[in-house]
Amino acid sequence: MNKDSVYLIQTDTTVGFLSNNDKKLAQTKKRPSSQKMLQVVDSFKTLKQQIRIPKKHRKLIRNSIKTTFIYPNGNSYRVIDKNMSHHNFIEKFGIMYSTSANITKNSFNLDYAVSNSDIVVESSKGFYESTPSKMFKISNRKIIKIR
Repeated sequence: MNKDSVYLIQTDTTVGFLSNNDKKLAQTKKRPSSQKMLQVVDSFKTLKQQIRIPKKHRKLIRNSIKTTFIYPNGNSYRVIDKNMSHHNFIEKFGIMYSTSANITKNSFNLDYAVSNSDIVVESSKGFYESTPSKMFKISNRKIIKIR
């Protein structure tokens, strides 16, 4: 497995592109490389190596499923639940950049997604769109719901 490859995979929320190369993902999505990108992690242990979680929000973050948190430094992370089908894939890398498999501001197109990924990882269920993750922006004192 190549860390810089763009993988097309069914995530816990939608069909997504995953890679350790955020610039390549931004180019694939046709969006500015200066725009920050979500990172998915395989465990809270990995998350704690990346970011300091404000003490006030630790319990909420630990108990959240399919939820993305934007931290005070502007980086966003989502911990993938061990029961999700793509957890085993993420576990091989520990942490990866993740984004929906479409052109920015457009809807999902399977032909576009397959042609712009280096490796397609498809399960027996195939690809499908479902509800996006909940998203919260947290600071040391408060939490704001984004979606």
